[in-house]
Amino acid sequence: MAKAVVYLLFATTLIALIVLSPFKPRCHNVHGLHRRLGFTGHVPIFDPLVSKMEWYVEEKGLGDQNITLDTEHDLVIANDVEEAQEYLSEAGTLNITMRLVSIFPLLDVAPEDGFVSYNELKHWIVAQAVERMIHRTQNEMASHDRDGDRAISFREYLPQFSIEDIDRNDMEHGQAGWWKQQFDNADADRNGLLTFNELKDFLHPEDSSNDRIHKWLLTEKMKRMDHDNDGKLNFQEFSDNAYDIFKNYVEFETGGVPTAEDKFAELDVNKNKFIEAEELKPILHYLYPGELTYATYFTSFLIHEADDNKDEKLTLQEMLHHEDIFYNTVYESSNDDNHDDHDEF
Repeated sequence: MAKAVVYLLFATTLIALIVLSPFKPRCHNVHGLHRRLGFTGHVPIFDPLVSKMEWYVEEKGLGDQNITLDTEHDLVIANDVEEAQEYLSEAGTLNITMRLVSIFPLLDVAPEDGFVSYNELKHWIVAQAVERMIHRTQNEMASHDRDGDRAISFREYLPQFSIEDIDRNDMEHGQAGWWKQQFDNADADRNGLLTFNELKDFLHPEDSSNDRIHKWLLTEKMKRMDHDNDGKLNFQEFSDNAYDIFKNYVEFETGGVPTAEDKFAELDVNKNKFIEAEELKPILHYLYPGELTYATYFTSFLIHEADDNKDEKLTLQEMLHHEDIFYNTVYESSNDDNHDDHDEF
């Protein structure tokens, strides 16, 4: 296929999927959940083919009419575009029914029994979230690794800060010292450079297993909740802030929420009538939900919405009956403002 034709078809695909999707927001939809729970990362996308095309738009720019497909990466994308053609109508709209029929066997694997369980769906959606994080990290590494050593220095990643800025060590939000602290937390081997996995932790701190990053997140959250600036939370500060966030998530998970008094007493391990940053660690994933955490909530949302007979698993017919909820994020996410995850700290 000629390069120009490939690009034209690709552009049509992207317009159909991201701009002209026929599925409008529902009253009870994943973006409502997104806002209710206070999640500030990327909304999960169910279909990996949609994600790949979204990435290509980000990398190449939809309006660039001079794009060529010369590199190996571009040829892979071209194959994805060819795959997408199978699911597009002549008008350029996605045949979601066909797409779900093709995806269902990929979900129904453990065991292959004609049903998609919560665990099967969660495994699929978490895998998409992981792929998105890896993709973003690859892009950031490629953009900032000036010397090609497959590692990024602080100056490579944030060249706007001078040596003087770094030496000044201003810890105000967004200043050089503030960013340097995050960079150093992610630099697990302390060599002054971020490898691929360290960069992934830096870009997605909420999904990191790095204890220094966890401590940083809790300290930053504590600053925003500690109104009297004494370095800890009294009951009122906890109830008005951390507990409200915790309650929203637990209500969605189970519907049964402990009282603020009970949760405060549980977290107050040293029984000094205050909550310190370290004592918030058991609810870190509520205070700072990452891509992986939210993927589990997205799974619960899809099961709740599509499971007509309430047997906690989905048949193909149930998915087809509610096919819009698996794809309405494509329409809505195109209308959302983009966030820099770090700016939400």
